[in-house]
Amino acid sequence: MQLVVGKIGRAHGIKGDVSVEVRTDEPELRLGPGAVLLTDPASAGPLTVDSGKVHSGRLLLRFAGIKDRNAAEALRGTILIAEVDPEERPDDPEEFYDHQLIGLDVVLLDGTPVGELTEVVHLPYQDLLTVKKPDGTEVLVPFVTRIVPTIDLENQRAVIDPPPGLIDPAEADVVGTATDSDSDSDSDSDSDSESGVDVDADAKESK
Repeated sequence: MQLVVGKIGRAHGIKGDVSVEVRTDEPELRLGPGAVLLTDPASAGPLTVDSGKVHSGRLLLRFAGIKDRNAAEALRGTILIAEVDPEERPDDPEEFYDHQLIGLDVVLLDGTPVGELTEVVHLPYQDLLTVKKPDGTEVLVPFVTRIVPTIDLENQRAVIDPPPGLIDPAEADVVGTATDSDSDSDSDSDSDSESGVDVDADAKESK
């Protein structure tokens, strides 16, 4: 199984170092010295990591055979790909590889089918699960424990508990409807309550 673990950025210095946009939660394993990586485009690799260091918050790597700035700059934009055993699992039970999630059936707590998990979207602040519904439309589900309490790989399903309106926008309209008296009452008091989810406190992770 192939996993994207990084993307090469700008050359750094004159000795062949490159900055790398890390796309794995295990950089010390996937991008450590001695790691052999496939590339996209394939013509750029394979690349063997010779050394690495963190500089100003960025990961810098030097690959075997890349000895100057020109050679390093020629790698800019190259995607780094690691070969991973399909049966391998992250040590943390709350973490999953993308290939383990894609294709899972997505159901509600009561077993009602929602759709198929087709993609994992990695954003700087959290991961999102793309769920394709039977009608062909797609919804993005925050990959946090509060909304995705169960990933059942044995039965190939993801159990979700979405807030009103996430799966069916019509539900949000019903929940959001308030009488005039309710509105007046609410305006007299300050409230920190909003329709939303704290995505930081209970985030799951996908690699």
